[in-house]
Amino acid sequence: MLETIAKRDRDFGTPARVSTQLVNLTIDGQAVQVPEGTSVMRAAAETGINIPKLCATDSLEAFGSCRLCLVHIEGRRGFPASCTTPVEEGMVVITENKKLNDMRRNVMELYISDHPLDCLTCPANGDCELQDMAGVVGLRNVRYGYDGANHLNDTTDASNPYFAYDPSKCIVCSRCVRACEDIQGTFALTIDSKGFESRITAGQKDTFLESDCVSCGACVQACPTSSLMEKTVIMMGQPEHSVVTTCAYCGVGCAFKADMKGQEVVRMVPWKDGKANRGHSCVKGRFAWGYATHKDRVLKPMIREKITDPWREVSWEEAIGYAASQIRRIQNQYGRDSVGGITSSRCTNEETYLVQKLVRAAFGTNNVDTCARVCHSPTGYGLKTTLGESAGTQTFDSVMHTDVVIVMGANPSAAHPVFASRLKSRLRQGAKLIVIDPRTIELVSSPHIKADYHLPVRPGTNTALLTSMAHVIATENLIDEAFVAERCETKAFNEWREFVSRPENSPEAMAEITGVNANDLRGAARLFATHGNGSIYYGLGVTEHSQGSTTVMAIANLAMATGNIGREGVGVNPLRGQNNVQGSCDMGSFPHELPGYRHVSDNAVRQQFEQAWGVTIQPEPGLRIPNMFDAALSGSFKALYCQGEDIVQSDPNTQHVTAALSAMECIIVQDIFLNETAKYAHVFLPGSSFLEKDGTFTNAERRISRVRQVMEPQAGLADWEATCALSNALGYPMNYKHPSEIMDEIASLTPTFTGVSFKRIDELGGSVQWPCNEDAPEGTPIMHIDQFVRGKGKFVITQYVPSDERSTRKFPLLLTTGRILSQYNVGAQTRRTDNVLWHHEDVLEIHPHDAEERGISMGDWVAVQSRSGETALRAEITDRVQPGVVYTTFHHPESGANVVTTDSSDWATDCPEYKVTAVQVRRVTQPSDWQAHWTRFTDMQHDLLEKRIKEPAPSN
Repeated sequence: MLETIAKRDRDFGTPARVSTQLVNLTIDGQAVQVPEGTSVMRAAAETGINIPKLCATDSLEAFGSCRLCLVHIEGRRGFPASCTTPVEEGMVVITENKKLNDMRRNVMELYISDHPLDCLTCPANGDCELQDMAGVVGLRNVRYGYDGANHLNDTTDASNPYFAYDPSKCIVCSRCVRACEDIQGTFALTIDSKGFESRITAGQKDTFLESDCVSCGACVQACPTSSLMEKTVIMMGQPEHSVVTTCAYCGVGCAFKADMKGQEVVRMVPWKDGKANRGHSCVKGRFAWGYATHKDRVLKPMIREKITDPWREVSWEEAIGYAASQIRRIQNQYGRDSVGGITSSRCTNEETYLVQKLVRAAFGTNNVDTCARVCHSPTGYGLKTTLGESAGTQTFDSVMHTDVVIVMGANPSAAHPVFASRLKSRLRQGAKLIVIDPRTIELVSSPHIKADYHLPVRPGTNTALLTSMAHVIATENLIDEAFVAERCETKAFNEWREFVSRPENSPEAMAEITGVNANDLRGAARLFATHGNGSIYYGLGVTEHSQGSTTVMAIANLAMATGNIGREGVGVNPLRGQNNVQGSCDMGSFPHELPGYRHVSDNAVRQQFEQAWGVTIQPEPGLRIPNMFDAALSGSFKALYCQGEDIVQSDPNTQHVTAALSAMECIIVQDIFLNETAKYAHVFLPGSSFLEKDGTFTNAERRISRVRQVMEPQAGLADWEATCALSNALGYPMNYKHPSEIMDEIASLTPTFTGVSFKRIDELGGSVQWPCNEDAPEGTPIMHIDQFVRGKGKFVITQYVPSDERSTRKFPLLLTTGRILSQYNVGAQTRRTDNVLWHHEDVLEIHPHDAEERGISMGDWVAVQSRSGETALRAEITDRVQPGVVYTTFHHPESGANVVTTDSSDWATDCPEYKVTAVQVRRVTQPSDWQAHWTRFTDMQHDLLEKRIKEPAPSN
């Protein structure tokens, strides 16, 4: 694998071109044939001839500033730059002769004359393109001294926590500026002044930290010297080996090279051959990996009889044995179905598969659910019903072929930034944008990007808005009649068309409900239906509603009605929140489905698993997460195995969750930190970070990517090994030797995975999109090309039903929630990194009008009260939210965002309605009772842990 990495890391100077027209030329006597539009530099590199370069790199379009890549072309005057010169038929190129060598040495000599000669102590020594090129051109002497003007005493900017900018090492090649513009799309960097005075600056700001820089690392990766350098490399030196793995943050699933020194990570570098990220990254994946070795990691198993007892460190054997004995005791006392498990979207497919297998085969119940219940379960239900498959339809690359994009209930710049960069690149090329969101997110208006329509929908009325868009398309004859006639069920379509065409579904009739101007909505509907390839990208702002499943079906209806399914540039694309939300669903984590989304009541399917597993599987669905909580409070559910999930912080109505956990007799938490849920646990099993895992993640585009272990599990066992040990202790043998064997079992039982194996993934370049089977041995980038998975697409009537969570006199504001770029989910990982520098607390965004009415000023503490509870946050007064709407993030446990969210949920899947909570906001002078309680509980747990650490461990 490392040889493959080295080969693919080679820089060809300029991007590859795709063309059916091939051009023949000669380079240094060699006959070469390349696609039309290829640069001379790239053509030479593909032939094995490396032309010296500094400003050129194959991740950026050619710039032609360094003058090091000059070549001679027969029949032309002068010496053109090979990076900016396209090949021509019959061209004869010479890359090496005395004249060229002399010119290159002269150019290099000028660079070195204003560059520190400290190579031996420079952190980039051995990994510096300037150093390499000086050797390539044969520079031995520098005739120009340092007596004249130079930049050697320029001050280093170390303000960013992750990298430093040393302008004395800068050669002003502009690669960092171009990376910020072309790859990231932030436009934070610029070249200030001209000539000798030219310097790279962070816009009009003094430092990188103060600038618009989002710390994606693109500039650092592009820099050919040590001018921009990771602080970890400065401290630790150059890495000695690399391992390609997959990021464990959002659903984009970026591929990274973990550059290592022994068992220590020196840096994470986005892998240029990563199919999901194409060599790009965000601040989280690129830099926020230090949590994996944070001092808060719990590395020893612990047990206690009561949650008021101090934790007691024990061996893995004792912890597993105790957990197994408690499970069996409880089942003997309360019945087989008194126990259950929750899988995690942060864990690998293999680990998740084992947990649901453990519950079904060893526990003997279908009481298994996943954290995807509280985020994207409506996606599964809605897309399964309409299209026939519970997953998105496209690749991320597909967005580069779209003409008009709807982004609904998602903030890609914050939650899926690498995809957002690609989307913004397409928008700068001319694609149109419709944003449907209660807030003015960054995509509405940012550098070189402006939405054609922003529809600021009132929280809870998504279904009404989409139905009124469909009304415009149906009544103005904008339906793709040929597509619908060929691909969709006629009866269902006709019923849908009659429904959406009713006057009560018009934009004018719905305006009072949605809060969206009817003319704007009509314009957006016409734009989507008539502007060519139309794609829809949506997030939790769609699914986390009482009508989440209905809205997903309304999205599918819209795509089918306009013929925007089954080719590049179109499609229905859910942006999954966590790294393996798609995979956790694929693996059978829901109580009603076995792996591959097959219902447990299907006798043939169940018998297949029973034969493979050697057990009897219950034909009735088990308990969903909310049902588990309710059953715990009623006394019938007593034990829970929770792997990699913090349900106290992430699930709604915190008081209800904690009451349910307090009513259980045995809670087994497996995680890398003592999270909020662990405060209610009786057994704690140390988890492993993604750097310690071997397996696969499946991202939002159905891409199954390899996760490779870069360091040994710090706690001694990987998560899959701990699950196997618990199963064995319960009397059901799981004796896998490696996660690859688990994937082989998954493939043997899951039709969409039959062609998947670790070996096959490696053969296909590190990832493959399911379905991958006999019909699609190299995977399926685009779904539903010739027909829908269910055969004919099914239109579904999407009647708007108002949420119970409506503004009232007592609770006049609607609270909605979301994420911020620097933090992730409940913050367990990112809060233990320097990312807290950008977001150290959750705040409440409130419109100036609503703030003035309540006497609230910027930074005031405000109480947020709902019918479920009350918490307090600092106020941020902003017009990003509309009057009547307030907004907060949920990354910090002390903010207690889910203390106020209610138990209202999606009608089909029980996905909580996080995005609509009726609240009142008032100014207060101190934090809430919840935060005081949280602080007391945290202090108590900390004291118990400290006591355990200081006391000698009892002998076993």
